[in-house]
Amino acid sequence: MADDEILYLTELVGLQVFDLKGKKLGKLRDAALVPLIDPVRVDRYLVGAGPAWLSLRHDQIASIDLDGIHLKDERLTPYHSDEYMLRMVRDLLDQQIIDAQGRKVVRVNDVTFLKLQQDGQHVLHVLEVDIGIRSILRRVFRGVLPPGLIRRLQNGITPRSIRWEFCNVLEPDPQRRVRLNISTRLLEKMHPADLADILEELSPEDRQGLISALNREVAAETLSEVDPDIKTRIIESLRAEKAAEILEEMAPHEVADLLGELEERQSEEILDEMEPEDKQEVEELLEFGEDTAGGLMNTEYVSLPETETVAGAIEALKLNEENLDRIYSLFLVGSDQRLVGMVPLTRLFLASGDTSLSTLIAEPVVSVPVTERQDRIAEVFDKYNLLTLPVVDDEMKLVGVISVDDIVSVLRHS
Repeated sequence: MADDEILYLTELVGLQVFDLKGKKLGKLRDAALVPLIDPVRVDRYLVGAGPAWLSLRHDQIASIDLDGIHLKDERLTPYHSDEYMLRMVRDLLDQQIIDAQGRKVVRVNDVTFLKLQQDGQHVLHVLEVDIGIRSILRRVFRGVLPPGLIRRLQNGITPRSIRWEFCNVLEPDPQRRVRLNISTRLLEKMHPADLADILEELSPEDRQGLISALNREVAAETLSEVDPDIKTRIIESLRAEKAAEILEEMAPHEVADLLGELEERQSEEILDEMEPEDKQEVEELLEFGEDTAGGLMNTEYVSLPETETVAGAIEALKLNEENLDRIYSLFLVGSDQRLVGMVPLTRLFLASGDTSLSTLIAEPVVSVPVTERQDRIAEVFDKYNLLTLPVVDDEMKLVGVISVDDIVSVLRHS
């Protein structure tokens, strides 16, 4: 790509703007996209003329180069703040954005534009945001050295930039996100653990804005990966209705742990916004101490009569499709609902449909009471190499399940 096809924001700012007769009108102070109109084309140029700022449309520009900006239409209008504009200097330069491809938070040092010839005039398209040493060099020497010399000096430095299509602008105001047409599509394709790392790097305001903008299922998966203290602060910052929407997508025991960290008033407000069934499950778990089996257990499991067959088990799993990634075993109960045994899912694939599940029970059945201590639970997982541990009440009735993921998470944050 030829040098004259590229312009940088640091070169644009301060350029003289000339009218049709070559008279100076002022200096360029900012340039803006209007994403609802075009996601990459610079739509407005903001010119400082004394204390007032003037606004130029892209179709009023004849040419743009390092010598200045020349107009083909002199009808200038006063600039008024417009929330539909994404301004390069005000909203991007020195701001944090998310590099969706590199899965990290970066700070914008400069912006690169591609200069195109369209209908006999120059238009600029945002090409990249610059985050490396080259962009710092341009800023340090801007106004000190001629632009051409700065360009020659930067040629020996490896560029570090992010294509504009992989940038996600951080905007905590939900209404302005809509006006600026800021999408979270790229972020929602990321692994929740990577998105959680990004979330932890942001300011509290940006965390709140981002988690509110995400699809609620993605938001729930991401929160599950976030440090517990940060997770609590995020939920505290959300409206009760929004918090409830996200928490309903999480496992009940995770929700109980989270709400247990909130003030009672706020916890009650969120519970009141949840669906009755979800609310009841969480309230039951809140009765248990967080360092006990009852506080750790998950109530999303599949239990079947001990007389059930493999075919019946497959049908039951189909009805629990949303929880399949957390199900390692099926639990068999007798007519009195007491735990009889458990069947690892892998055994289902080696048996015919009419096989009784009772013949596939893994021996021996290991369980813990709801009052069992956290440290003892970890010992049981380690001793028996378990993936799943059933939790029973005083009558040996199944009331919940602890997975290896749950205990690993506890140990990691202890």
